[in-house]
Parts: sequence; structure tokens; C-alpha cells
Amino acid sequence: MAFKTDIQIAREAAKRPIQEIGEKLGISSDDLLPYGHDKAKVSQSFIDSVQDRPDGKLILVTAINPTPAGEGKTTTTVGLGDGLNRIGKKAAVCIREASLGPNFGMKGGAAGGGYAQIVPMEEMNLHFTGDFHAITSAHNLLAAMIDNHIYWGNELEIDTRRVVWRRVVDMNDRALRQITASLGGVPNGFPRETGFDITVASEVMAILCLAKNLADLQERLGAMIVAYRRDRSPVYARDIKADGAMTVLLKDAMQPNLVQTLENNPAFVHGGPFANIAHGCNSVIATTTALKLADYVVTEAGFGADLGAEKFMNIKCRKAGLAPSVVVVVATVRAMKMNGGVAKADLGPENVEAVQLGCANLGRHIENVKSFGVPVVVAINHFVTDTDAEVQTVKDYVAAQGAEAILSRHWELGSEGSADLATRVAEIADGNHANFAPLYADEMPLLQKIETVAKRIYRADEVLADQKVRNQLKDWEEQGYGNLPVCMAKTQYSFSTDPELRGAPIGFSVPIREVRLSAGAGFVVVICGEIMTMPGLPRVPSAEAIKLNADGDVEGLF
Repeated sequence: MAFKTDIQIAREAAKRPIQEIGEKLGISSDDLLPYGHDKAKVSQSFIDSVQDRPDGKLILVTAINPTPAGEGKTTTTVGLGDGLNRIGKKAAVCIREASLGPNFGMKGGAAGGGYAQIVPMEEMNLHFTGDFHAITSAHNLLAAMIDNHIYWGNELEIDTRRVVWRRVVDMNDRALRQITASLGGVPNGFPRETGFDITVASEVMAILCLAKNLADLQERLGAMIVAYRRDRSPVYARDIKADGAMTVLLKDAMQPNLVQTLENNPAFVHGGPFANIAHGCNSVIATTTALKLADYVVTEAGFGADLGAEKFMNIKCRKAGLAPSVVVVVATVRAMKMNGGVAKADLGPENVEAVQLGCANLGRHIENVKSFGVPVVVAINHFVTDTDAEVQTVKDYVAAQGAEAILSRHWELGSEGSADLATRVAEIADGNHANFAPLYADEMPLLQKIETVAKRIYRADEVLADQKVRNQLKDWEEQGYGNLPVCMAKTQYSFSTDPELRGAPIGFSVPIREVRLSAGAGFVVVICGEIMTMPGLPRVPSAEAIKLNADGDVEGLF
């Protein structure tokens, strides 16, 4: 049987005017700033007006480590939101915006799939409401002002060898990882080595996603460290006098975007830090606003629970005072087979033994999430090739771990296929079984925080950090940054730093290549192994298949 592509399904959606979607949450048309007919920003004045309301239940969707077989975390997030509305609950979805990097690279879009999607799919996966462009512009304005300050006399006595503020672009472009800037003689400034990161790795992105309002945004922007003097004292963005203009550029981007699912249920799509190189969660302002407007809010955290969920708990919840009521871990039978040693080309035939072997990866994620004091439900994201015996193997394994696995067919059937999952998740959330607590205390030393995540979440034997890294962490502690959480930048494909090491590996080390202080965002980035903050395109990028057809419609997005 041939199935329609995601973009075909999205194009056939019976969308409702965005004002009708806002009405479902009690947002009047006067409080919406429309971008066309099917998307709008929610005004800051409205957000301020609902802060005295009680919060709904927060449901986090996370997953096993991603495989080429597919897991469907965003698809499940959307399907669960639709399912909750189907069973009579007032629910909203909160997800991240899509980066152009993976859209034109390998991973594809971030709007869900099948009959569990958020629309308009094409706009969401391309320019959307321009938030990423605003973040890119604000980030690069600061970079330009730093170089300009140095050119016009360097009153702040910046050591040009210690400018740590790189530039960004929302694209996978390995050629920009390390560059030399300001070549061409005296008129162009002082040559120095620098580079580009992808926009989703920008500290400005992290700040936008953690700030509570515009005043908090500007304060955080001003607190960013952009360079050091010869005496190693820091130079801040506020010293460059860039924080005000950056806030102006981000004024509209700060307001959450409201769109809809295929079943016309409300969805907030705002912010987009990657989870393998940033903190991997949608904006605090979108999540906290949704909690004031809906009884249940379903949100996701990027990649596997070892990255996205860990950072959701230890960074986002810590900073925003949030606490999830239940966590849904997404798994697929196909991914269990791959973790059990089956090649992607051989996933079709039934293989119960491989499923059983691969479940070790799922089991570790269940155990990790439980360590935060939150109940866990496993969503088996159904593929049409799954057999009853394979599905039962996953259910039996999860039951042995003290949790429950529920088969969900939202990709194929929409909310009809996710109603059972929604019913159970709502029951657990309503039961108030959670006793949430972050993994480590604020006062724990930075290196010990890194070791705690590496040993308790990844199951590493040790952390390998040279004396330069250790001294840098100690310096930051002496400067008053020791109470910050850590944001691990690590491959998403494995608990280890080796992307080929699937399943639930043990007996490995976590090498720390570099640490970066994000003083404005409020965390320390720990770069592990070979992970890059500027990805490259694959041998055959998705961009090769993206085009306009004869009717002017986009084809090739997924």
C-alpha cells in the first residue's frame, strides 16, 4: 500500500483561520499578530495578563537515541496533543522551530509526520515568521560591533587573540568552521582567526529561549562574554553597547508563534536550539504561556533522553521553575532492531531476538528519566511493518522495567490512533505521581556536574579533561559562575561520544575537548568528542531533492 508523503498530507490540510485557533485558548484576535491566515504571534501584553492563572499539567516527550530507522518524537508529540483533545481534554502542543541546516542537510524538518503534523508545514520548515533570521542578525550585529570597536581604537583594550564571539549562519557549512577575518590591509581592520557556528548553537538563541520577557532578554544579552583583555578580565556585550540594538532586532522574535495541528488544535512553535550542541528545548515563554491557557501542555526535548530530556530537567526546568508531571519516551520496533545489531536494509522481516537485544537502549533511558522523580510511559510509535510479536516484546520488556508501553498509531490514523496513549498519560498526570528534582545541586563544582551527567546518565567510567579545561572551570567558579548548570555538547547517536556505539554501552570515557561560558544564557557548554557546533552537509544533501513543481508548490521537504 502506498502512503502519502508528509508534504502531500500537509498540503491537503483543512486549516482554520488562526483567529479560531486562538479562540480555543481564549486568545482574542486583538492579541494576535497575524503572519498571513494560518500563523500569528501572541502579544506580550496578553502574556503578561494571564500570569496569575494556575498552570496546567506539563508532559515531556523524549526518545531513545536516534537511528536511521526513525523514532518520530515530534510526530508523537503532535499525535499525543491531538489525542488529548480527542478524549475531551484542553491541550496544547509546544515544539521548536526548524533550522534550515537539517532541512537542507540530512535530518529533514521538524513539523511531525503522517497524520500527526503541525501546519503550515512548508513555512514552518523554511523561513516561518523570521525568528531565526532575527537571531542571526542580532548575533552578527554584535560581532560587527566588536570588530568595529577594535578598529576605532579599542578603548576597552580587547585582546584580539581572545575574542570568543564567533559569527553564525543558519546553514550546515563546514567551510566556515574556522576562518581568518579582516584580511585586506588597514581599511579592513586587524586580521584574526575566528569562525562560524550554526544559528541554533548561538547563545542568542539560548537566551531567547530562556528569557521571561524583553527586560530579562536585554539583561541576559548584556551579560554575554564576548572577549577578554590581556589580564584575562572579561568584556561583556553591554560594554560594547550592543544589548539595546540586539533587543530591538529580537523584539518580535521574542513573541511566541501560534499555529495548528492537522486536526486544528493549538500549537506553539518557538525557538530552536539543537539538543546535541545547545539545550534542545522550545522557549520558556511559549511553554509557560501555554501552561496558563491549557490544562495539558505537551512539549518535546531534542534527540534522545540522554541529551534533550537531561537538559530539559537540569537547565530549562531549573531556570523556569517548571516540573513535568509525566515523561513519554518514544521508541520504535525498527530502532530496537537496529540497536540489536540489524542493518537498516534488513529491518523488514520479523526479528524478535534483535528487538529484545535492542531494548537495552530503551531501558537505560527509562531508568534515567525515573532518576529525576518523574513517572515514565513508553510510546511505541507504530510502523506498518511491525509485527504483533515484536510489539509485545517491547511491551514485556518495558513492564519488566516498572513502566508501561502503549502502541500508538498517530502517524497513520491521527488522534484516533493516539487516544489510548492520551488516556493513560492524562491519568498519570492527574494522579500527581511526580516528585521532580534536578540531577545535581547548583552549588556542586562544575567538573563534578559534568562527571555526574557523564556517569549517571551516559554510564561512562570517567571524564577526560586536560589541565587547561580544569583550570578554565576553576577560573569561572572564582568569577562567580560555579552555580551554573552544564550543557553537554555530544553526539546524539550514542550514550558515549562514539556515534557508532549503539545500544547501552559501558566501559567508556567521555573526553572534553573544550568548554565555553554562556554567561547570558546561564550555563557552561561542554564540548565532548568530535561534536561540531557547525555541522556539515552529507554526501547527498536533502537540498538536491527540494524544488518547486509546475504549480509553484514546494516538493522534497520532509
